[in-house]
Formats: sequence, C-alpha cells, structure tokens
Amino acid sequence: MDALWEAESEAIRWLQGLAGWLAPPLEAVTFLGSQGVIIVLLVTVFWCFHASLGARLFVAVIASAVVNNLLKSVLYGSRPYWFDPRVTGYSQHSSFGMPSGHSQVAVVTYGYLAARSGRRSLVWAAVAVIALVAFSRVYLGAHYFSDVVVGLAVGGAVLWLVLRYEERVLAWWRSLDTLRWVSWLLVVSLVPCMVATAWQFGVRGDWVVPTAEWIGATPSDPAAHTLAGLYTTCGALLGGVLGFTLLHRRGWYSAAGTPTARAARFALGISVVLLVLAVERVLFRDLAGLPSALVSYVVYAAVAFWASFGAPEMFVRAGLAARPDRSTDPAEQ
Repeated sequence: MDALWEAESEAIRWLQGLAGWLAPPLEAVTFLGSQGVIIVLLVTVFWCFHASLGARLFVAVIASAVVNNLLKSVLYGSRPYWFDPRVTGYSQHSSFGMPSGHSQVAVVTYGYLAARSGRRSLVWAAVAVIALVAFSRVYLGAHYFSDVVVGLAVGGAVLWLVLRYEERVLAWWRSLDTLRWVSWLLVVSLVPCMVATAWQFGVRGDWVVPTAEWIGATPSDPAAHTLAGLYTTCGALLGGVLGFTLLHRRGWYSAAGTPTARAARFALGISVVLLVLAVERVLFRDLAGLPSALVSYVVYAAVAFWASFGAPEMFVRAGLAARPDRSTDPAEQ
C-alpha cells in the first residue's frame, strides 16, 4: 500500500496547494457526515417529524457504521497526514482511515432520506451533499482517494440492501418471539466486536505503528481507538433496535404535533443524551484500550435505548405525543 499512499499523498498535497482558501468552507461541509450532526439528524427525524422513517433511518445508518468500523478494525489503513507530514491534516482523527466513514454514512443517511422522499430534486441535493462530503475528506487530509471510493461503494451497497429488503426484514423481525429476536439482536451487536477483538489481539497482536513509514502526526494507538468506535456503534445498534422493538409492542408513538410540542420533545430528549455523555467523560476519561471500548458499548446502548424507547414513552406520558391512529396514519407504525 505504501506506493499507492505515496502517489495519493502527492495528489492531495497538490490539491491543498492549489486552493488553500477552500479549507474553512470544506471544514464546514465535512460536518454533514460527522457523528454529532448525524446523531442530531437521526433523533430529530424520529422525535419531531416521522417516527417510522426515523427508526428505519437510524437502523440503516448505525448498521452501516458498524460495517465501516469493522472494516477499519481489520484493514489498518493509514491517513494521509499520518503517512506524509507534508499533507496538512485539517481534520484530525485517531482511528484508522480505510474506508471513509463520513463518505459511507453520508451515502446511507442522505441517500435514504432522498429515496424515501420520492422527489427528484432531493435526490440531486443528496448527490451534491455526498459528493461535497467525499471531496472534503480528501482535501482536508483525512482520507486518501481510495478510502473515499471504498466508503462510497460500501455505503451504496448498504443503501441498496436497505431499500430492497427492509420491508421483508421488518416483517420477519416482527414475526419472531421474544427469545428469538433478543438472541438475534445480541448476535448482531456482539459478533462484530468479538471478530475485531480477536483480530486485533490475536492475528494482529504484535502490531505497532510503523513509525519508519508513517512519519507524520500518527496517534499512539489507532487500533484501540478504532476498536472503541466499533464497540460504540454496536452498542448503539443494540440499544436502538431493542428500544424500537419494545416501543412497537407498546403501540408505537406518533411524531406529529404542534411546533411547540416538537421543540419540547427535542429539548428534553437531547438534554438526557448530553447529560449521559458528559457523565461518561467525567467518570471514564482515564480508561483506555478494551475497558474503554466496553464502557462505550454500554453507554451508547443506554443512549440509543433512551432515544428509541425512553424518550418516546416520556413524550406520550407527558402529553407531548400520542399513540398513532392506525386508521388515519398507517405509515406511522
């Protein structure tokens, strides 16, 4: 890979030197594919606009993120500014680079919303956003061209699978008894973690940062940070799907309502999310390696469960939302 990275690093240096003024606007653009923006978007759709669409979008995006982090945990790809100190790393990261998570998640998130809207103008808008996010990742030195291409390809594959099979999978899931769906959920959320952990501590247990080749600003332990990212997304998948399944069995809930009610839902729901994440940082900031990854799994499972079940139930009981009327809104089920 060194020869490919050298060639791509040279192209990135040329790109950065061609138009230095692009850095600030592209730093803003790249946030459209960042974890924080995507989380806010997911809960906003689910809590404030359309619960069914939001739940399906959540599962698609988080499942895609699990695939992305699993690939990162196996491929051990450098980032341009790690490999070549002459590349400016405008966007700093501590996890491996291949494939591009921002590009992949952007395809699934904005592609899904555009496809479900049925409006051609939104499809083209999604294509523009995805292209800009992908370009920003290269320009900002966060990814090689090859990282982005693979991220777009994997994201496209995930999106196609979701659009083609989500109704069948949802019907199958709802037909399962409690023991079976709980078992499947544990398998889906734990197996990627077990595979990546076995790979890192078994197959690649002697790996260290190759400082002779990666002579840029490389973090001390990208393998551990990448593993923590995988545990985070797997925990979120567990908590989210668990919450949606239980909420459906309680009659679901409707995201319709007045602008005031929708705003109140968002404010109350996101306050709990921020509080939990703040407590995690205070209590577990000194953890590293596998213990840190395990804590991330539990914390993000709890956060996702709150977002998918705890918050909607609170909204209904507080009078900020209601159960959907099956006769007037069958889509909100």
